[in-house]
Amino acid sequence: MRWIKDIPHERFKIQILQYNSKYLVKIELGQFEQIFKVAESDVNDVTDLEKMINTELLTNSLSRFVEMRNDWATSFAKINEK
Repeated sequence: MRWIKDIPHERFKIQILQYNSKYLVKIELGQFEQIFKVAESDVNDVTDLEKMINTELLTNSLSRFVEMRNDWATSFAKINEK
């Protein structure tokens, strides 16, 4: 896996990586991460990927992070219900 660049953001850690003829856009928040895979042939260059990382994508990602945290908390609570 090859690191391409970090994209500064006040809330998320955002990285663009390259692996197996794909770009990976990795968005992290705390202990959770989401990875979007894009074939290199589907975009012209990294600039296209940066344009895809817009407010709508990040807002939706935040919603998924909240769902992930809730799912994890529910699962974690179940192991302590004995």
